[in-house]
Amino acid sequence: MQPDASPWRRYVALGDSFTEGLNDPAPERPGEFRGWADRLAGHLAAAAGDDDLEYANLAIRGRLLRQVVEEQVPVALEARPDLVSLIAGGNDLMRPGADPDELAATLESAVVRLRAAGADVLLATGVDTRLTPILRRMRGKVAIYNAHIWSIAARSGAFVLDQWGADWILDRRMWDGDRIHLTEEGHRRIALAAAAALGLLGDQGEDWRRPLPPLPSRAFRAAVAEEAAWVRGVVAPWIGRRLRGRSSGDGRTPKRPVPLVLPRG
Repeated sequence: MQPDASPWRRYVALGDSFTEGLNDPAPERPGEFRGWADRLAGHLAAAAGDDDLEYANLAIRGRLLRQVVEEQVPVALEARPDLVSLIAGGNDLMRPGADPDELAATLESAVVRLRAAGADVLLATGVDTRLTPILRRMRGKVAIYNAHIWSIAARSGAFVLDQWGADWILDRRMWDGDRIHLTEEGHRRIALAAAAALGLLGDQGEDWRRPLPPLPSRAFRAAVAEEAAWVRGVVAPWIGRRLRGRSSGDGRTPKRPVPLVLPRG
């Protein structure tokens, strides 16, 4: 099935590591990442008919919501896009004392600016963390922030990619070993889900909705060892960076800082 026609010709993606594309290796760019936003741009280009699709990705790993709003939104506005994806706040919610109500107010102010400039906006709810140790403690804050996102969308006319309601995304095979970033298959499915949220069917049907075959159960000892390795390899370094006031994105620049015509596949 061919995708529905797309009205968008210039797409700018804003956010953190989720939108930067960790950990979805780009086969044509060794050492770099692709990600759902790059894949969504491909779907938009396929649906643009004979017209070109220009695409920029300003997302940088580790960025907090206010950094995204202050650093990336003005650059996006200068580019005069007709579609912007603005997905951020997850890094904030992982920090003690994060206030989802304040985050929502910051997010809405950015959405209002983008909509006033004539851009359509794609938002996304956070993933349900109930199955992930440690991260499940932030589940209530994620739920509150998600409720705000739906309200912001209703007031502004923004589109919403609903990750909270996607059962398939809870499959651990959709997540890299750090449990924070998607695998290649996770990014592929999110791109299709985003295309569907925008009213585009994509050229691969709706296979992204189907769950993967069940996994065999893990031995208790293996599960405990995996949890310990995750804490040592992911949680401890993350805490260390917070204590030092550092971020994984320090010194990094956007991978696609200006809108460029997307090559046709």
